[in-house]
Amino acid sequence: MAKEKSATKKLIKILGILFLVVVVLGIVAKMAGWLDGGSGEQVVETETAELRTITQIVSATGRIQPEVEVVIRPDVSGEIIELNVREGDYVREGDLLLRIKPDLYEARIDELNAMLLTQQSRMEQARAQMLQAEVEYLKNKQLYDRELISELEYLQSSNNYEAQKSNFRAAEFQIESARAQLRRAEEELQQTVIRSPKNGTISRLAVERGERVLGQAQTAGTEMMRIARMEQMEVVVDVNENDIVNVSLSDTTTIEIDAYPNRSFEGVVTEIANSAEIAGTGSADQVTNYKVKIRITTPHNLDQAGSEFMAMNVSEGSSTDDSPSFKPGMSANVDIRTNTAYDVVSIPIQAVTVRDFSRMAQADTTNGSTSRSSRGRSEDFRRVVFVNDEGTARQTEVTTGISDNSHIQIMSGIEAGSEVVTGSFRVLSRELEDGDKITVSNRN
Repeated sequence: MAKEKSATKKLIKILGILFLVVVVLGIVAKMAGWLDGGSGEQVVETETAELRTITQIVSATGRIQPEVEVVIRPDVSGEIIELNVREGDYVREGDLLLRIKPDLYEARIDELNAMLLTQQSRMEQARAQMLQAEVEYLKNKQLYDRELISELEYLQSSNNYEAQKSNFRAAEFQIESARAQLRRAEEELQQTVIRSPKNGTISRLAVERGERVLGQAQTAGTEMMRIARMEQMEVVVDVNENDIVNVSLSDTTTIEIDAYPNRSFEGVVTEIANSAEIAGTGSADQVTNYKVKIRITTPHNLDQAGSEFMAMNVSEGSSTDDSPSFKPGMSANVDIRTNTAYDVVSIPIQAVTVRDFSRMAQADTTNGSTSRSSRGRSEDFRRVVFVNDEGTARQTEVTTGISDNSHIQIMSGIEAGSEVVTGSFRVLSRELEDGDKITVSNRN
């Protein structure tokens, strides 16, 4: 029994000594950096700040539509008896598009002509009655002046004469009314012939010969077709409220269209909406956008333009074979070049991170043996960049300007030629602190 207790005590001593040795070795390894893959240094990537031109880009998506598109609707109702165009045809101003059956309107004109003749006959009858009443009035006036008739007889003839004059004037007005109705009927008859109001392409044809269409002068009638200038297309995009303040008229753009994946086209901003379009009102997903119209300046749809337009563009070196053929409704992605800064200090966007300066101040105070609770502390987030100072990360507060897809302008804080830390994201955003030792992994 005594031997067993002695062996147990020896085993416990040996295990205790081994544990102390492991702890000591762990502390030494930690201090030496053996457990961190080095001498306690953060492994980072860096790039050099340099002068470059930065163009701020606002990206948006939208669809293609003609700049000018006229909807053709009838002013009169009836059956289409003649249709002279097909969808895609090019028409010129004044070309005959279609005819609506005119029988009812011709019959209406005949009826109104007959009514006008009747009113003219009634006017002549009223004129004769007025002249007769005038003669009787003048005769009775002479007799009354000679005191040969009573005053009553004289007043009766006078009133009769005035009444006949009123009847004659009413007949004249009725004739004017009949003539106005006749002019309206003649106008409606002319409206049965639909002609092109301008040069363009039939971008949409919604009717066929034999169909009936409805039309009134006061309300919108049946949409029959649309005429558009297909060589003058634009992209309508939705720009978020945070970006719309940077967009201005005449800003140039680069347009990518899904139907042409390997090509890009040029455009210019021509119109910016003043009224917002709000989606998801009252919900957490509420989005406020503004419509922006962008004219496509790259020659396009030359095969659908007029002969003069085609000749002009071909003479300038354009080829109808290379001309893209855009159709209304195609999807497009647009990059609007809003602001440009020339020869400014710039660094990769990922090099700029944020730090809470109030937390850093609290840490400094705590290290100075003054304990303070973090409750009620106001946050003070600022943009900073870490500069490689001979193997040491130096935190530098910076003021930034505009940015493009990869670089951001530095207005103050660092100069061109400074070596700034750009990654990794985990190290830069969470772990790296001012004064940390760093090792550059991407240095040649």
